[in-house]
Amino acid sequence: MQDLKITIIQSDIHWEDIGANLAMFEEKIWQIGQPTDVIVLPEMFTTGFTMRANKHAEMMNMRTFKWMKQMADQTGALILGSFIANVHDRFYNRLLWMEPEGNFKTYDKRHLFRMAEENHTYAQGESLLIGHWKGWRICPLICYDLRFPVWSRNRWNAALKKTSYDVAIYVANWPKVRANVWETLLRARAIENLSYVVGVNRVGIDGNEIEYNGQSSIIGPKGDTIFSVDEIEAIRTTTLSANSLQSFRDRFPAFLDGDDFSIEFENVPEADY
Repeated sequence: MQDLKITIIQSDIHWEDIGANLAMFEEKIWQIGQPTDVIVLPEMFTTGFTMRANKHAEMMNMRTFKWMKQMADQTGALILGSFIANVHDRFYNRLLWMEPEGNFKTYDKRHLFRMAEENHTYAQGESLLIGHWKGWRICPLICYDLRFPVWSRNRWNAALKKTSYDVAIYVANWPKVRANVWETLLRARAIENLSYVVGVNRVGIDGNEIEYNGQSSIIGPKGDTIFSVDEIEAIRTTTLSANSLQSFRDRFPAFLDGDDFSIEFENVPEADY
């Protein structure tokens, strides 16, 4: 496992304008200006956090999918971000994991934000995604998932002698009014899972007059803030140290004392670790 370069793009989002957002994020990707392994975009980066899914949803292999494939091919990086997907006339807040050469995976948001009636608009995700990239095990999640630690629990596999993942990545539209909760929970997820945690949020004011301050952050496995930026648009590349992560886990293997239990979710297959 080598060090991992990860780039976060914290940006305002054009409300419900897919074309404008794809053009804007393409420009921002080219502003990275250096090789990177992973590029992370916010939740619903093509539209903002809208409930008008029937108007803005896309079928797989259409505009946003093809754009992400193009960006991955041109940068040589893994691209992560969520958009509104239409699957057999059901709408999902779907994170797309897009690798160069078109290899992809998807994660559908499990915890739907009922306070905005997201649960009335979108279908619930049914499985956790843990993907492998550049020797790292990566668990991508979406916004409100951050409040539910059982879903993202980093399990120890005694047979393989490794944890489920090395870094959890949350893409979000997390409002400024709850910024202290965002900061607290990102640190908590890193500490309890002995992993890096990356949170990528947006800035600006959306079409519902909700304000976002960003506060995109990279948290180390001890709960230390490696990087954080709020209020402004930002593009930042940070190197995650494989040696630092492994050294800390060797010195402080708290996962070996974790309670051995499993949670059964109705109609949810067990995650493939």
